[in-house]
Amino acid sequence: MSSERRNVLVLMSDQHSPKVLGCGGNSLVSTPNFDALAASGTRFDNAYCASPICVPSRAAFATGRWVHQTGYWDNAIAYDGAVDGWAHRLQQAGRRVESIGKLHYRNAQDPTGFDSQTLPMHIKDGIGQVWGSVRDPLPRRTQAPLMVSISGGADSDYTRYDASVTDEACRWLTAPAAQAEPWVLYVGLVAPHFPYLAPQRFFDLYDPDSMPEATLRPAQGHPRHPWVQTYADTLPGLDDANTDEERRRATAAYYGLVSYLDDNIGQIMAALRAAGLDENTTVIYTSDHGDLVGSRGLWGKSLLYSESAGIPMIVSGPGIPAGKVCHTPVTLIDCYQTILDGAGLPDEDDDRPGRSLLELARSADEPERVAFCEYHAMGAPTAAFLIRKGDHVLHHYVDYPPELFDLAADPEQSRDLAADPAYAAVLADLEAELTKILDPETVDRAAKSDQAALVERFGGPAVADTIGTVGETPAPVAAER
Repeated sequence: MSSERRNVLVLMSDQHSPKVLGCGGNSLVSTPNFDALAASGTRFDNAYCASPICVPSRAAFATGRWVHQTGYWDNAIAYDGAVDGWAHRLQQAGRRVESIGKLHYRNAQDPTGFDSQTLPMHIKDGIGQVWGSVRDPLPRRTQAPLMVSISGGADSDYTRYDASVTDEACRWLTAPAAQAEPWVLYVGLVAPHFPYLAPQRFFDLYDPDSMPEATLRPAQGHPRHPWVQTYADTLPGLDDANTDEERRRATAAYYGLVSYLDDNIGQIMAALRAAGLDENTTVIYTSDHGDLVGSRGLWGKSLLYSESAGIPMIVSGPGIPAGKVCHTPVTLIDCYQTILDGAGLPDEDDDRPGRSLLELARSADEPERVAFCEYHAMGAPTAAFLIRKGDHVLHHYVDYPPELFDLAADPEQSRDLAADPAYAAVLADLEAELTKILDPETVDRAAKSDQAALVERFGGPAVADTIGTVGETPAPVAAER
């Protein structure tokens, strides 16, 4: 095999909290394959999604542009290829670029840059959760799923789908065509996304009675921020109205799903090695966002706290430092330049805000680099923005008071410092960083205007509120292994 050959394998999961990862410091979860991947490369311990919900975050991942720059605001406005992304850039360069598994774009027919899509998973019927675009005013959504009540050790359509995706990825990597020309392969797995049902042998790795209790719950006396409480009131199915037994069982199932994901990643990496492609392939692992796993009495995503807005990020391959933990803040936006860099293609889009993770991995830490995240989707009364710089993180909520945390002193984000005079300068600095990126009120109005127009196309708020999947996107297949 030529030393000039440059392959890239992108592995993306769904809803993987960075706090449930062995190499990230969680001693309870079993993730030997992730741990091995991190040992062979560089792990970024301050990584963030672009938006803590699937569709907007994945559109930002595809394009290398922020959500407010593209207008893919929520789970009903999905990526359609109208904004060029890294896959288009690869196609233009004549590079083989294919996908297997979950993309969560609008549909498989749109020109999103892939030569082919195998087992693609996109928003249902190309319209997704239209009800989530009804935001001004916010209706109370009593139809929201009760996420924790149904959990435990069992197969689901999602785990069967992931098994099929893993098998297809292994076949793809070991087929003769993978040796013929340089390629970029994207593999999208769904675990550990809810429903919290893990295949029995992975669920059995964890004793529900020994699972850690979620922290910062209102039932424990921790007050919620008013924006967060409005979100919780709008989506009561995500709130913590469950028994302690149900919470522990759901947590054990989430850990089991992470271990199931780890096992699938291990199979894919074994296929890469078996094909003799590992020495010429850059591997990128990440997720579209995290999961609260009961923190603050809530489940799922959508909030700016690190369990939800934080993500795992690992890169491994030729020239990447092994066993390194990089503390530079990074985001999914950086994957655009990373994929092109790994493929040996120059980045010709100087106006995109990201940087190659491969470059950052080889460089000294840049703790003052700014990470940014935004949310405009279901349950949000107004736009919410995150700015991370150094040890501090700002949550800016339009029309609501901000939150400010010192992550070095308070990694659980339990003490809001926004009103503390001693942190006034820090707060002002982070607010200034935010206004360098956008005007919060202007962007909030733009998102709501686009969403209102979409809602009207579906017949107005009362009709639109009934349209779209209530819970998770259905898997396109539920194949037996």
